[in-house]
Amino acid sequence: MESPGKRKESDSHVVENPDAKRPRPSLSRTCVHEVAVPSAYASNKEEIIHGTLSNPVYCGDMAKTYPFKLDPFQQVSIACLERKESVLVSAHTSAGKTAVAEYAIAMAFRDKQRVLYTSPLKALSNQKYRELSQEFKDVGLMTGDVTLSPNASCLVMTTEILRGMLYRGSEVLKEVAWVIFDEIHYMKDRERGVVWEESIIFLPPAIKMVFLSATMSNATEFAEWICYLHKQPCHVVYTDFRPTPLQHYVFPVGGNGLYLVIDEHEQFKEDNFMKLQDSFVKQKGSNSGKFSNGKSGGRIAKSGSGSGGSDIYKIVKMIMERKFHPVIVFSFSRRECEQHAMSMSKLDFNTDDEKDMVEHVFRNAILCLSEEDRSLPAIELMLPLLKRGIAVHHSGLLPVLKELVELLFQEGLVKALFATETFAMGLNMPAKTVVFTSVKKWDGDSHRYIGSGEYIQMSGRAGRRGKDERGICIIMVDEQMEMNTLKDMILGKPAPLISTFRLSYYSILNLMSRAEGQFTAEHVIRNSFHQFQYEKGLPDIRNKVMKLEEEAANLEATGEVEMAEYHKLKLEIAQLEKKMMAEMTRPERILYFLLPGRLVRVREGGTDWGWGVVVNVVKRPTAGLGSFPSRGGGYIVDTLLHCSQGSSENGSRPKPCPPSPGEKGEMHVVPVQLPLIASLSKLRISIPPDLRPMEARQSILLALQELGSRFPQGLPKLNPKEMGIEDAEILDLVNQIEEFEKKICSHPLHKAKDVNQMKCFQRKAEVSHEIQQLKLKMRESQLQKFHDELKNRSRVLKKMGHIDSDGVVQLKGRAACLIDTGDELLVTELMFNGTFNDLDHHQIAALTSCFIPCDKSNEQIHLRTELAGPLQQLQDNARRIAEIQRECKLEVHVEEYVESTVRPYLMDVIYCWSKGATFEEVIEMTDIFEGSIVRSARRLDEFLNQLRAAAHAVGDANLESKFAAASDSIRRGIMFANSLYL
Repeated sequence: MESPGKRKESDSHVVENPDAKRPRPSLSRTCVHEVAVPSAYASNKEEIIHGTLSNPVYCGDMAKTYPFKLDPFQQVSIACLERKESVLVSAHTSAGKTAVAEYAIAMAFRDKQRVLYTSPLKALSNQKYRELSQEFKDVGLMTGDVTLSPNASCLVMTTEILRGMLYRGSEVLKEVAWVIFDEIHYMKDRERGVVWEESIIFLPPAIKMVFLSATMSNATEFAEWICYLHKQPCHVVYTDFRPTPLQHYVFPVGGNGLYLVIDEHEQFKEDNFMKLQDSFVKQKGSNSGKFSNGKSGGRIAKSGSGSGGSDIYKIVKMIMERKFHPVIVFSFSRRECEQHAMSMSKLDFNTDDEKDMVEHVFRNAILCLSEEDRSLPAIELMLPLLKRGIAVHHSGLLPVLKELVELLFQEGLVKALFATETFAMGLNMPAKTVVFTSVKKWDGDSHRYIGSGEYIQMSGRAGRRGKDERGICIIMVDEQMEMNTLKDMILGKPAPLISTFRLSYYSILNLMSRAEGQFTAEHVIRNSFHQFQYEKGLPDIRNKVMKLEEEAANLEATGEVEMAEYHKLKLEIAQLEKKMMAEMTRPERILYFLLPGRLVRVREGGTDWGWGVVVNVVKRPTAGLGSFPSRGGGYIVDTLLHCSQGSSENGSRPKPCPPSPGEKGEMHVVPVQLPLIASLSKLRISIPPDLRPMEARQSILLALQELGSRFPQGLPKLNPKEMGIEDAEILDLVNQIEEFEKKICSHPLHKAKDVNQMKCFQRKAEVSHEIQQLKLKMRESQLQKFHDELKNRSRVLKKMGHIDSDGVVQLKGRAACLIDTGDELLVTELMFNGTFNDLDHHQIAALTSCFIPCDKSNEQIHLRTELAGPLQQLQDNARRIAEIQRECKLEVHVEEYVESTVRPYLMDVIYCWSKGATFEEVIEMTDIFEGSIVRSARRLDEFLNQLRAAAHAVGDANLESKFAAASDSIRRGIMFANSLYL
């Protein structure tokens, strides 16, 4: 079939295998095979051995044999590999994608070529290294932490290492035939996704690729991009098949019993769902508050014992009694994992022999630690749990404990594992049963239902191939759920892979210093998956324009010119107000005026929620923010807003709705973020001290309606002059707005009486505006946006001395080229302005720790004087860099930039560790998890090595030795204990 969004340059087309129809999941082992082929591509493969492009088969000698019968998707994938063509394998967790990767490695070994295996995380790279070493022997490892056998035929590495090799033109790549990208769906990661895109763009066309991915709905689109990029065929082998079918049960929190909602044939049990809903209604009166979900505050790992009364306890006990173990219990909070595990104190799942085995493995594992570290509370508390067959797994655990748990789980010595979703990534470690303690998670912006992609990834751990007839998923639900929400979560389509491409200074500088052939920023932008997806979407936009144009032709044409004129005035005034409010709502300007009772107008996107009343202002909290999604940090304004009636029943959040005549609504307090405030009124009204009673809130609604009739032309607004703002640009905006307001008031349509005619005019204007915007979008290619950003970022680099006026990379830029762990602009500034020269190596270790992303501490930071000064310098420099970026027309919020770039939470810890403190002493200094401290220290070591290389590149021997000393001072003890996988 022809590819729908055909691109001019490549004219690739997609060929489907007609024999492979999309199967009904879990019931059929068939797979879907498609291939994207460049136009005029001629295959030179012998059909007798290799089949055809649209129907690849392999009848030659196998590079590797398997002790089991291969599934169809594995056979088709191997046939594509033997054709020496790239392939994307998209299948569920535990379907057997690893067999395909192993075949590519075996082929490279057979053909005396090298192969690279990339994974998204260092921990996964370590695990993969161990697994592949057992099979292939000649395997090496390269992560930021460790390098083992770098000359091996098969190299396992993180994707960042591969990108670095491509930027530096590593000789290794000349011998490589295949690159395997594991977990390619990581490409949609907001922070790191761009690393995958750049690596794929820069790989030489002679190298073929194997992409392994969880199921994704736009696999064909991804293959078309690869085909367009490298002018070679790219196959897609997609399967919904689950080797072990799943049953999905719901457990109502506080209730009893399980309800089968979806059986192993993927049939939804509507009658069971209705019984489940009834159980909530019955519970509501009687059980309110009786049962716990095992949640309580505090750090349980240091104490804690469980009552055995929680729902989790009941479920785990029931699972063990019915022999449904091993079980993985997924929580979305690390502390919760530990609390649940501790509440199992009455349960014991291991025999005496198994206990001895666990103790033996445990004692051997901790031999890599020093004597004093072996008696750490975190380690001592783990053994009694492990002996009983219970374990915890999350990113805050010490790496040695995390790896120990993985090894024991694989050996069947852990029967109940309490884990966060990171356990669903990587190696195949299935269980018989998976339990979800919640259907909602906090994603940094809001509490939301987990998406079907996340559910697929985690539930995929249920059901062990060859051991279980079916896997069991138990979902704990603590409130009534919409039927479709549950259905979509369990049976929904997997999410598409959407590009998160962005330009970083690191990439721009590296590209400028290479600036040859394909190594230019222009090349990367034009060839990004982002641009490919954008251009592919254009036909859809064209269809939308045609439909809107039809609608516009059918609308009444009366007064068209006046209406267009009137609407244009309203649009222009709205644009100016938006610009003005962006300046007025800066915290330092607006907070003084956001007193209780102040009237504010709230607008989200294109929806005007009308006037509301300020109740309170708080610094952004760390829990869900109600109806409005987060836009970075800042303040939350609790505002009484008009909401639809009954919208806050069943404990759900109130839904704001613009007030309309004759509609009964209610006032509710809704958290609003500063950027959503569209106007401030001069008026303040008094608000009752207690807003919980409905009558108190409704009295405010009456007051607002009364004000509306008193000011028919609109409530008087507070303007910047009255706020004491004297910025000439803002005052100019005020004058322009006043001019437009006069024009609007004198316009004949402003006084129009015919409501229907007015509505018709309004719709016509809206349609015309939408057509204009869509046409603009089609004209203004995404390329232009990136070009403008590139121009502005280059301006910043010139201003800061990284490049000269001809775009040639200078000494400072050469240093920044080597730094991709922390903010390269900020750290090179400190290197060149002498900040580091005045510090000893302990202070340097502490200061550079601010560049490493880490968990946020909830404790107040009080720094000793030898650290407070350098931190102040760091923050001042960050502020200056943010200002420069703003001057160069980049959208940077100064305080947000400083907050996100400078993270001083581990300064004290690293300083004391560098000076020789014990691990036990430093973990007492913070509430951050031990594992997170270790992970940050290891990233810091990687960062210090990059800084050392940068100092060497610019010939600063003094700084080079300081960075080396800082690195040496932290590289000791449990922080750098060897991985059990190596």
